[in-house]
Amino acid sequence: MSNTKHIGEIAYVLPSVRSGEEVLSLTMSVCPYCYRVLPATIIERGGRVYIRRVCPEHGLIEEVYYSDVEFYKRVMAFQDEGRGSRYTYTSIKTTCPFNCGLCGMHKQHSALINLVVTNRCDLSCWYCFFYAEVSGYFYEPTIDQIRNMIRSVKKQGVTIAVQLTGGEPLLREDLVEIVKVLRDEGVRHIQLNTNGIKFAEMFIKNPIEAVEFAKNLRTSGLNTVYLSFDGITPRTNWKNHWEVPYILEVFRRSGVTSVVLVPTVIKGINTNELGAIIKFAAKHIDIVRSVNFQPVSLTGLMKKHEREKYRITIPEVVKLIEEQTDGEISRDSWFPVNASIIFSRFIEGFSGEFKFEMANHPICGVGTYVYVDKSEGKTKLIPITKFMDIEGLLEYLRDKWRDLISGSSRVLTGLRLLYSIRKFIDQEKAPREIDVFKILINIILKRSYNALGELHYKLLFIGQMHFMDLYNYDIQRVQRCNIHYVIPDGRLIPFCVFNIFEEIYRDKVHREFSTQITKPTKKYIRDRKLLESSEIYKKTYEGILELVVKK
Repeated sequence: MSNTKHIGEIAYVLPSVRSGEEVLSLTMSVCPYCYRVLPATIIERGGRVYIRRVCPEHGLIEEVYYSDVEFYKRVMAFQDEGRGSRYTYTSIKTTCPFNCGLCGMHKQHSALINLVVTNRCDLSCWYCFFYAEVSGYFYEPTIDQIRNMIRSVKKQGVTIAVQLTGGEPLLREDLVEIVKVLRDEGVRHIQLNTNGIKFAEMFIKNPIEAVEFAKNLRTSGLNTVYLSFDGITPRTNWKNHWEVPYILEVFRRSGVTSVVLVPTVIKGINTNELGAIIKFAAKHIDIVRSVNFQPVSLTGLMKKHEREKYRITIPEVVKLIEEQTDGEISRDSWFPVNASIIFSRFIEGFSGEFKFEMANHPICGVGTYVYVDKSEGKTKLIPITKFMDIEGLLEYLRDKWRDLISGSSRVLTGLRLLYSIRKFIDQEKAPREIDVFKILINIILKRSYNALGELHYKLLFIGQMHFMDLYNYDIQRVQRCNIHYVIPDGRLIPFCVFNIFEEIYRDKVHREFSTQITKPTKKYIRDRKLLESSEIYKKTYEGILELVVKK
């Protein structure tokens, strides 16, 4: 456990810059050992980006921040700030990030709410944020607590998405009831974060029962399954490699057609399979909507050589994906998450009403849409940038959206501007089955969840989200975080606060609202021979495992 006696204390020692280095920006950080808040410098050296600060007690602290300075400059060109949380839950009493709730220093409303429904899990993964059961307490909020937490979130007055997480949420026997409560409270998008093992266990014993359980979740309001998936081989994905075929089979039979594969990317562990993971998603695009890579956050106290062994940042993942897809998904295909904010502002100008926006810090994440072309018997991955000038469109919307506010007729001005969007789409290169212009028009004009969903069902979204740890901590990033945990006292805690300063937030809160565990959760034990013997298993990985074997 870190020494927390310096919480709220600021040490004003600005790190020096050495010969051959360039200062890219200034920010604030923390000491990973004593939690002092420290001025920090983002510097470039040898083509890589580092975050550096000096603690009066622990000296110079430096960590890789971004592995490619050119990619850093590209994403940092997108700098739209958020407009606050729209509701202040806590007053400002100390420095960020030790004042969370949300407070007046926060610059972004919630986009995704993490609702922890249990701290129990049937696995024990060494790199997990949330291996909390070892603390000896049992945290599972009641239905009434869950309802009240959602009502607290709604005070922001924005459309919210809620992710049921843990621990392993499938260990809750009342999970269907929880989903119904969220839907009754007006949550429009409900997502289940899971390893999915229970679906596979149930299917092996009783396929009908497993399918019925998944169907009940779907009909009660579940929209998306956020499925842990660290690789395609047993070596990289010992977590659920053998179970995934049966999990996907349950989803197909039950009508669950929105699955996000979520690989934790660890250098030297699964970095040789990133392209294969995307091709696996493409193979199962009938139900897989997205792959969301998460470069590992190195929790706990680790020596520098250990961090260097496992640390990987977004540009490195981009490079590996380009190499492993034979250049189909190139580095120019990616944009930071906050590039989408101009679409929100344009729709807001058109409608005259505040709209949900994602004003994340550019370093937090990137993404792209990919069309999966299977027309010639061979799968081709075609990023949206191949048939659409995304940079030109963003520049156009940024330049024109203010006309919607100042013009005498918002609707007429908007329609004129919308018609001009066509020039950014190359119809000759665009897939015939997708009318990109029509989809964009529906998103902007109808401003509906279904209109946006059409884009997700036509294309495969490939994203990355790099959560911070104590060594690369940037307070400017956390102030723009829009992934928040809601806790039973009604406060909302940003992801990279909740899980990083766990003894101040996560563990403290869960201990306060918990009971003692009487016996440990039973860990999952698989029958590999049984799981590998079926045609379901073989067909699921057919044509994909060979991609890694060849290399």
